[in-house]
Amino acid sequence: MYPLLGKINEPDDVKKLSLFELEALARELRQFITETVAANGGHLAPNLGTIELTLALYSVFQFPKDKLIWDVGHQAYAHKILTGRRDRFATLRLKGGITGFPNRMESAYDAFGVGHASTSISAALGMAIARDIAKRNNQIIAVIGDGALTGGMAYEALNNAGSLGTHLIVILNDNEMSIDANVGAMSEYLARLRIAPQYNRIKKDMGNLLMSIPHIGDTVYRTASHIKDGLRFAMIPGSIFEEMGFHYSGPIDGHNIPLLQDVFANAKEMEGPVFIHIHTRKGKGYLPAEKEPEKFHGIGKFDLDTGKPIKSASSAPSFTSIFSRTLIDLAESRRDIVAITAAMPTGTGLKDFGERFPDRFFDVGIAEEHAVTMAAGMAADGLHPVIALYSTFAQRAFDQLIHDVCLQNLPVTLCLDRAGLVGQDGPTHHGVFDLSYLRQIPNMTILVPKDEEELRQMLSAALKLNTPTAIRYPRGAGLGVALTDSFHDVEIGKSELLRKGKDIALLAVGSMVDAAQKTAAILEDQGISATVINMRFVKPLDTDRISSLAVQKKLLVTMEENVFAGGFGSAVLEYLADTNQNVSLLRFGIPDAFIEQGTHDELLSLCGLQPVQMAERIFHRLHELI
Repeated sequence: MYPLLGKINEPDDVKKLSLFELEALARELRQFITETVAANGGHLAPNLGTIELTLALYSVFQFPKDKLIWDVGHQAYAHKILTGRRDRFATLRLKGGITGFPNRMESAYDAFGVGHASTSISAALGMAIARDIAKRNNQIIAVIGDGALTGGMAYEALNNAGSLGTHLIVILNDNEMSIDANVGAMSEYLARLRIAPQYNRIKKDMGNLLMSIPHIGDTVYRTASHIKDGLRFAMIPGSIFEEMGFHYSGPIDGHNIPLLQDVFANAKEMEGPVFIHIHTRKGKGYLPAEKEPEKFHGIGKFDLDTGKPIKSASSAPSFTSIFSRTLIDLAESRRDIVAITAAMPTGTGLKDFGERFPDRFFDVGIAEEHAVTMAAGMAADGLHPVIALYSTFAQRAFDQLIHDVCLQNLPVTLCLDRAGLVGQDGPTHHGVFDLSYLRQIPNMTILVPKDEEELRQMLSAALKLNTPTAIRYPRGAGLGVALTDSFHDVEIGKSELLRKGKDIALLAVGSMVDAAQKTAAILEDQGISATVINMRFVKPLDTDRISSLAVQKKLLVTMEENVFAGGFGSAVLEYLADTNQNVSLLRFGIPDAFIEQGTHDELLSLCGLQPVQMAERIFHRLHELI
């Protein structure tokens, strides 16, 4: 079925292929990747767009001696297949299988582990410096997308690389999208470059003409750079990459293998940093992904023939959709409510808000730090901004949350989607640190809804406060509870009694509240009567409830889908220790390790967070106390 791909056992095999064979291999790779992602889910559209780029890289460079760093990494499937992982590719994103992103522990060809955007140029520059100090002679190549190029870290690296002048190659994979359509001045600038091929054509023709002059052509060519610069500025409103110290080439067709090979071969011989701008089509080769690349950026299992997603059994709305609808409802009567996201309007549910209130919606690109400080500025001047981010990406704005929002005690509401274990995207995307890094910040209130209706009420409550708040909720479908049409007051810092029991108390937050109820039912069958408390707030804690239970129960149990260190359980433990309350405490949470990929249920089992597992540990702990 795959006559050429079946012969590729190592990267050097790519170098043996003719151009005709490389183009045939590109078609096989597209089919192979599409079939696998249809079965497993994954990042389809970005990977289909980088097939020819990957083949050209492997036909010109000598990896792993040369170092290839992919930004984010959701376009590196072909790279994985060509580097000895073809036969394991069917395990993509499955527990125990190969990861969806480059991973240094997985292969020597994965030069740098990635998963978050805008890191590749910094990492590549670090490797180039290490190479120069060691006096090695190898190439360092960073591949960054135009979406990741909206992140400020990329410009910090470009600025530093241009000033140092060391040799490295930066390839901009410009497909006009990140997950949603790109925004901002850089996106508009790249668009102007794409539609100005006349500059590159004229520059090349001028160079050829000057070099053809007998005896003096080379000298004339070198001294005519000011003429080329004048032409460049006449044709294009600024060439930022050349001004930053890079040799710029492009834009060129990113699906033209022989052209890419020539450009890469020339780049190897240049001195100093090189910036190659290629233009690709996201989703190329699979029509549904070409038509709707944003839907196929990251997708679950889908029907290969139609491209339609294979829906899960749950019919309950997602937490994301409930957040979206609720924010729109609240904003109808509150003109001070504005919404901000960092290149994720669809993923965070803010796309509908932007369509309903276009003048009050702001997509800042992949720039979480800027998003938070911009929100602080808005809040300082009378607005109440809501920032919707994935939990794992909000980590990037930790300093801004401390210094710009909480230190000034500003009314900014941070809504953290994909909190907890997110499944098959793995450790780079699990949102398991937020309770810990938010809890330590003064002035921050942290709300954790147990279901979609409580999310509605908590969002309403947060927007009534004139202080910083954070709400964290999981990926995927809610519990299917009934939703109300109205909003009621939520008493800040107060928990909710869900079940009375005489022996022990289960104190849970967020997604673990439902697990606590199920655990209590299992314990009941074993003769253990458990109280279940929906704690609702990690900060401030309901200390009155904790103190009351501490004198009534044999054992307190905390449950959270967050790391142990510094999270909800730690908060309860600290309070009991500080107030000298002598009660046994058992904590459930994420262990001190980066949790691998797998289904959500598999990962809960791995962490001992399934109800039957927790009930067994509680049973044994109680017997130890007797």
